[in-house]
Formats: sequence, structure tokens, C-alpha cells
Amino acid sequence: MKLLLVEDSGKLAHWIVSLLTSEGFFIDHVSDAEQALPISRSQCYDVILLDMRLPSMSGKEFLSLMRRRGNTVPVLMLTAHGSIDDKVSCFEAGADDYVVKPVDARELVARIKALVRRRNPEAATHLLCGDLEYRFDSRQFRHDGKVLALRRREHAILETLILRQGKTVSKSLLMESIFGLEEAASVDAVDLYVHRLRKHLVESRASIMTLRGLGYMLREREN
Repeated sequence: MKLLLVEDSGKLAHWIVSLLTSEGFFIDHVSDAEQALPISRSQCYDVILLDMRLPSMSGKEFLSLMRRRGNTVPVLMLTAHGSIDDKVSCFEAGADDYVVKPVDARELVARIKALVRRRNPEAATHLLCGDLEYRFDSRQFRHDGKVLALRRREHAILETLILRQGKTVSKSLLMESIFGLEEAASVDAVDLYVHRLRKHLVESRASIMTLRGLGYMLREREN
């Protein structure tokens, strides 16, 4: 799962990035809205964490501009005050949720998972692809009651595929899901991780299909 953090406090940003990385998320960080605007257009994120009060352009202004341009990515606003006016202002700008600073680690992680779950309204607690189960609370994959032992980037790719199961997922999107802004992305690496995932799924009814020239698709294996 790939996140974007827009936060100008270096200390808070470092804490959030460390926390979410330890939770298995991939996260990019920028310190102002001017940097975030082109990135939000060129990259595909599962959730954006946005500070309400940023230098130059506020988080509210950035979010309003993003929404006017048709970007529907879930946004979790970080606000310094829990007043009714602040809450209403967040939602009026197009935020999906908010947390009040100082941020509680467990609440932050839970709210991110909840935002992703809302994009899959038919799945209250889990997703199924054949006999492969993905649980939103733990972000674990299970098959035959056992947790799949996946490496971090293998997990990120399979998570990206199951959240979009039945749809074609381009290699460029899969690259974005496992490489940060400062890293050299590699198509070959994506192919390698997909190859490893297929070995994990060899006894499962879930299958990763290759759509030549388009990308990959996760769907139930045909009998």
C-alpha cells in the first residue's frame, strides 16, 4: 500500500514515516503543497496524509484544487486543533477523515486502513479471490488458514492487485507501489516479484494473469 505524506514539520514527518514503514506501508514524503501537486498527478497513492496548515499553499487549498481536478484519492487530514470549525473545514475541502495532532500511532494506522476499506464497500473485513483471503485489519494474506510468508515488496504487489482484483494493473502502477520517489524503479524487479508470488499461489485458486503490453490481473483460477 502506497501513501503520500505532505507535512512541513521534519520531526513529525520523520516519526510518521518511520511508524508507517514499520507497519509495512510504502510512503513518500514532501514538505509542501507545491511539491505535492505534480506528484499527486503523476503517482497513484492509496491514501494521502495532508497537514492542514502548510507554508505558501494550505492543505485545504491544495485539497480543494486536487478535488476540482478530479483526483478522488482518499485524504486523511492532519489538524492541530480538534474544533468543530476545523473539522467542518476539513470535510468542506474534500477530506475523507482527519486526525488531531499529536497523532496517536494506533489511531493513525487504523484510520488509514479504514479509508482503504471504504473504497471496497462490499468487503467489510476482508477480500477474497478464490481461496485467497486478504484481511484489512492485519493486512495479512491467508490461504488454507495459514498466513502467506511474503517479503515486503511481494506483499505490496499482491496487495495492489487484490485491491483492484479483476482489473488490469499496469506495470508502472506496480512499480509505484514498491519504489519511492528517490529510488530507481525497475520493470524487471516487478516481473521478478510477480514470479515469486506465483510460486506462493501455486496451490491457490487465485491466479496472477499476464496481459501482454498491459500489465497483470489477479482473478480466480478457471477450473
